Amino acid sequence: MTPPTPAIVTQNAVSPLPRWALLLLCIAYVVPGFVGRDPWKNADVTAFGYMLELAQGRTPWLAPLLGGMPPETEGLLPYWLGAWAMQIAPSWLSAEMAVRIPFAALLALTLIATWYGVYYLARSPGAQPVAFAFGGEAPPLDYARAIADGALLALIACLGLAQLSHETTSYLVQLSCTALLFFAVAAMPHRTVAPAVALVVGLLGLTLAGAPALAAMLGVGSMALVVLAPGSSTDRRWPWALGLLAVTLLAAWAAWALDLWRWRIVGGAAGGKEWQSLVRLLIWFGWPAWPLALWTLWRWRKQIVSRQGHRHLLLPLGFTAVSIAATLTTQPADRALLLGLPALAALAAFALPTLRRSVGALIDWFTLLFFTVSALAIWVIWIAMQTGVPAKPAANVAKLAPGFVPQFSALALMVALAATVGWCGLVWWRASRDRAPIWKSLVLPAGGAALGWVLLMTLWLPLLDYARSYTPQVRSVLAAMGPEPGCIQTVGLSRAQVAALQYHGQLSLQRAGLQDECQWLLADIASWPASERMVNAALWELKATLPRPTDKNDHLLLLRRKGPAR
Repeated sequence: MTPPTPAIVTQNAVSPLPRWALLLLCIAYVVPGFVGRDPWKNADVTAFGYMLELAQGRTPWLAPLLGGMPPETEGLLPYWLGAWAMQIAPSWLSAEMAVRIPFAALLALTLIATWYGVYYLARSPGAQPVAFAFGGEAPPLDYARAIADGALLALIACLGLAQLSHETTSYLVQLSCTALLFFAVAAMPHRTVAPAVALVVGLLGLTLAGAPALAAMLGVGSMALVVLAPGSSTDRRWPWALGLLAVTLLAAWAAWALDLWRWRIVGGAAGGKEWQSLVRLLIWFGWPAWPLALWTLWRWRKQIVSRQGHRHLLLPLGFTAVSIAATLTTQPADRALLLGLPALAALAAFALPTLRRSVGALIDWFTLLFFTVSALAIWVIWIAMQTGVPAKPAANVAKLAPGFVPQFSALALMVALAATVGWCGLVWWRASRDRAPIWKSLVLPAGGAALGWVLLMTLWLPLLDYARSYTPQVRSVLAAMGPEPGCIQTVGLSRAQVAALQYHGQLSLQRAGLQDECQWLLADIASWPASERMVNAALWELKATLPRPTDKNDHLLLLRRKGPAR
């Protein structure tokens, strides 16, 4: 016997979220962070460095090197995407902007795939709300659209999505491919072509982006779900299960052929994991989706354990569980948790038709206070940077970012003002208009997250560029060496440092030991003095110690050869 559904939804509760408003929110979230900034440390600028090397033909496409070092992540697809974008971009477009265009499209694809995936899950028979005795319940298609709107709002509201989804790294490619696979499995009972294409692109893309084990686990888990929970009266499960098996095996073979399989499990007993940090990460990264997801698991618990197998619950639960397991056992933890956000948002959406009004009001008040205070703080600190008043925030900025010179941009100010006015209008709408739609409780969280991100990427962008990029340090290096420094040997530099020096400084770097004709040597302070087999320290004299202004532990040593070059 099928357990009764906990969803009780009227026709008024599924009134549509205006498409123009949802589209405007997505644009406001996607575009800032991809436009007008420098590559940031560490993963962002490192990936950009490999893309630049590939685009300029200085390294092989199947075995790229940056400063003589291979990538830390084995997946090559993200580097290829960035390199291709640079090669086909017009000459007037900067290299970093050309790279970001396909990655911005990937973030948009993630949002679209999440919406449609949840839309088809909400059309499952087990997801439908209670049918009223005299009618008036929500129509299935309107209900599915309202749930999908809620899932998209929940995804945008997740605090952990903002920065990582705007970096040009393999993790954004993995996120979009995971969302495509999620959509493919969700839409299989209803469509054929789109799920088939998304299945192939998702599994192969996830593998080529450096996550073959995750692709294999999601592929096998999805195959089991298709068999046990077909999701429709038309039994198409066996063709889809065989298709999933074939694509999963193809992805596994591609990973083997390209030597992408790696053991990345980190044992907590060996000191590889700090459990307190993991708990904090799990709490803030998926906020506010995870409390709603837990509520879904409680209210829909009978359907979860039912023999019928309700795919609208089991599919997002399985994807979320795989992501959390990877977070607890692999590094970096936040990147692994990122891949579970679309599924977590789907779980959160199915809590909406079961929420009490008091719970919705609590979410609204907490969100209103949190994001309003955050936006006010951003504005106050920006005013302090521009005018010196209030004095204390201005002094704090000067202390944390020594040498930073505030910049004023009329365009950034206009965008920030428009976003703030939009937030005020959203709060007014939420307080004064009809509160019947089930997606209403996630409007303020999503709008607040978008507001905070827009303000940071407009008002604070010069400060963040100064604090998170290598540009100030590279300028110090160039000033210390003077014009036409020639070739430069390096010792102990990270991939990110090499990428920044080559791009921002246009410097010709050579690893120490490969040749000895350079007049200059750059070394990380922790790597000097170097091994005698690498470089003879007696031949070099210290010219300058060059710190990165916002990091006390990041210093470069600039040394000059004592005698004439050989």
